[in-house]
Amino acid sequence: MGLTRVDEIEIDDAPIFEMEQKVRLKKMVRNDGTFPGIDIGVTLAKKGDTGYVVSIGTYLQMYYIYAVHFIDAGYVIGCRAKELEPCE
Repeated sequence: MGLTRVDEIEIDDAPIFEMEQKVRLKKMVRNDGTFPGIDIGVTLAKKGDTGYVVSIGTYLQMYYIYAVHFIDAGYVIGCRAKELEPCE
């Protein structure tokens, strides 16, 4: 029994965002326990915050994770494509 649909495997295609591209958060991001030194549940960046893609990795061999430097927040946060939109 599969848990994923084949059309959800993002890494079959090129990344949506590019290195150094300016992006905006579509929703607030809180620490889910993967951000060291900050308590779980603490807001890391707010909806509408902008930042720059500083690296692109993968997660579970399915999804791209974009490391985004949110300058005002002072953090580099890993985000999925569905959490970001390009800044024109």
